[in-house]
Amino acid sequence: MVFKRLLGSLGVGGPTLDTVLDPGAARPGHLLSGQVHLKGGDADFDIEHISLELVARVEAEHEGGESEGVVVFDRFAVGGGFRLAAGEPRSVPFAVTLPWETPVTELYGQDLGIALGVRTELAVAGAKDKGDLDRLSIAPLPAQEAILEALGQLGFGFRSADLEYGRIGGTGQRLPFYQELELTPAPQYAGQVNEIEVTFLANPGGVEVVLEADKRAGLLSSGHDALTRFTVSHEGVEHQDWNSVVDGWLRQLVEHRAAYGSHDGHRTGPGMGTVVAAGAAGLAVGVVGGMVAAEVVDEVGDFFEGEEEEEEG
Repeated sequence: MVFKRLLGSLGVGGPTLDTVLDPGAARPGHLLSGQVHLKGGDADFDIEHISLELVARVEAEHEGGESEGVVVFDRFAVGGGFRLAAGEPRSVPFAVTLPWETPVTELYGQDLGIALGVRTELAVAGAKDKGDLDRLSIAPLPAQEAILEALGQLGFGFRSADLEYGRIGGTGQRLPFYQELELTPAPQYAGQVNEIEVTFLANPGGVEVVLEADKRAGLLSSGHDALTRFTVSHEGVEHQDWNSVVDGWLRQLVEHRAAYGSHDGHRTGPGMGTVVAAGAAGLAVGVVGGMVAAEVVDEVGDFFEGEEEEEEG
């Protein structure tokens, strides 16, 4: 989504701003590139700086329940220090490196319902204005994609995805939030667990994979430790038998859960009527055309519309 916007803090006759991201989804830890297009206003303006903010809609658990908010999780200076003449068009190219823990928003081109954006800030004549808010699409790293594909091949279904504010104990997590992918169990595990949650914490060397079964009520996300955690390298992904590797992880998770003990207070999984089943092609099948997928995509659209309205107000 790209839209032009008059810089409100400068009033009528100020410069306009239009940020355009290069086509295609970016990947965690890799470059995000594009251009900031400026058009001079009715007079000359000194452009002090142009900055990009990465923003995410994040859920927070607390004693009163859950709430949502927008978190800025990285910021980059991409230009500035020049005079923009009246009516002058100018484009400022940029290429910035995304954090390794940037959440995944799509799988095989299908939206997972995660709201990420790039907001552009322009500082002119001592005034700052947040201009464009552009939707950011992030595809999984090869290791992440291989693991999700294996889960789909093993019969797990995609239920939902969200971003949780807090930290997972015992991990190398760097961002103030983490992504959870909630999956319905494969038939062979249906009698043992109601739900599996997968979190990826990528870093330059590889990916920490956190698996949790039936998160229990009453444990705030900022305090609980991961039930099982595995580390994989970015190298040699194509040479692994991921179905066997992931199935081994799941067996260990289920055994760990059995040893830990089942509690009456754990969160139950969805009924069969809400399950979006995965098929032979992996979890992507569970995202295509399902009611759950359609609803979460609408929510993402509402997020960006709401942000635009706040800025224009």
